[in-house]
Amino acid sequence: MSADVFEPLAGLEGVGSAARAARDAVDVLLRDRGLRKVGSDMTAEALLRGAHASAALAGSPATLDEVRRGAADGLATGAVRMTGELMALAPRVDAAPVQVWTRLHQLAAADLGPDEQLGHLRTTREPLPDDIPGLPPAPPADEMWERLSALAQNLTRPTKAPGLVVAGIVHAELAVLRPFPTANGLVARAAERCLLVARGIDPVGVTVPELGHYELAGSYGSGLDDYAAQGLTGVRDWLLRTCEVLTLGAERSPLVRSR
Repeated sequence: MSADVFEPLAGLEGVGSAARAARDAVDVLLRDRGLRKVGSDMTAEALLRGAHASAALAGSPATLDEVRRGAADGLATGAVRMTGELMALAPRVDAAPVQVWTRLHQLAAADLGPDEQLGHLRTTREPLPDDIPGLPPAPPADEMWERLSALAQNLTRPTKAPGLVVAGIVHAELAVLRPFPTANGLVARAAERCLLVARGIDPVGVTVPELGHYELAGSYGSGLDDYAAQGLTGVRDWLLRTCEVLTLGAERSPLVRSR
């Protein structure tokens, strides 16, 4: 029987209690899992706010109003484009994660590079991407492929770890590995949100975790750097940050003002 690689990470000091507290924050938003009636307009608004925040974290200068009007730059336009399919892609992320990630890249990077790069996992013949500030160089393509394959396989296996922990690890791995020529940050954050939906943390997509990442932008690059370089201590700190992000994401939901 294959090992559950996520469960031990959920047992790192402080992670379990932080994950429960973050889940409680979402439960309160959704009225203690009664899943208060959520219209598609609320989900769309949360996804739009998330797209704007994710693009801003990637360097987009667009305002939320510009994003809303469709008058933004390529980063923001790509982030919004992903939101159009995110809820449909989420149910597939556990069974076919690599296909979901490549589709997210096709959507995110449509205005950022040539068509042949869309959904394209980089090879040894290509330069290492450097599109997430604060991180050390991306690993070589052969190492990236090995780790990406292992991550995908582990996602298809049962785990006792909270969905929030799984989502946080997938986000960090994709960001550190940078498997695509461009838009790796956008894809990593969208992949995290897909898992929050798929694993039942926020099945209706009304939290805004990307806004949490943006508000904690000062620790984003350094947190990923520590995740990559500091062993289990770095992993623990990243997961604690992920829990804080989700709590902020619940507080920033458009549902908060619609009560």
